Amino acid sequence: MSSPADDFHLADWPVAILAGGLATRLRPVTEKIPKALMTVAGQPFLSHQLRLLHAAGIRKIVLCVGYLGEMIEREFGDGSSLGVSLSYSFDGPGLLGTGGALKKALALLGERFLVLYGDSYLPIDYAAPARAFAAFGTLGLMTVFKNENRLEPSNVWFEAGEIRQYDKKKLTSEMKHIDYGLGVLRSEALLSWPGHSSFDLADVYQDLINRRELAGYEVDRRFYEIGSTSGLAELDLMLRSQELSSTP
Repeated sequence: MSSPADDFHLADWPVAILAGGLATRLRPVTEKIPKALMTVAGQPFLSHQLRLLHAAGIRKIVLCVGYLGEMIEREFGDGSSLGVSLSYSFDGPGLLGTGGALKKALALLGERFLVLYGDSYLPIDYAAPARAFAAFGTLGLMTVFKNENRLEPSNVWFEAGEIRQYDKKKLTSEMKHIDYGLGVLRSEALLSWPGHSSFDLADVYQDLINRRELAGYEVDRRFYEIGSTSGLAELDLMLRSQELSSTP
């Protein structure tokens, strides 16, 4: 007899990538190209990100784009060259923020989906938090990493499978974890938020915490990011060493 776990296929779960920001910390390079097209280990960052997701079993990806998003669409098209199906949701005349961009993309994402930031490289088992989300039955789930202020300031109080507190500015001693950069949401979590308005995904998470609707899932592999020049250099080094180690 098969169990629900036997019928779990990550290919059935859409993934939203939030790639619409201005990337001001990486200027002047990002004045002419979006962050997703910045070169890392000899290729556009998004190429590495999409290959990682494909290797995890993910096939449907929605790119939430704004600033210079047309350049990303010209470069990657429908995603078939990388074995994935790419759709695009454009902010429009004004930037919508991470939450507003997700709200606008709901028609492409469906009832439940994963979401990650467009500057994050997360080498984990993506099926595990999706399974946990299905088991918790909450409107949202945030993956967390026990950072203890090592990589960046810790901003999450995580306890007994629940996100107790999340704040990027008001840090407390209980915060030993950090937002890893991957979330899982039901579309219902965004339905009450105004459409065509700018708001942040962090605000959505805070609302879910207040309603005790945000579960947490702890991962044990560190994250990489290209939101800063130091993060970009670190990921470049890691990917190049990975390539060298796989060379016969």
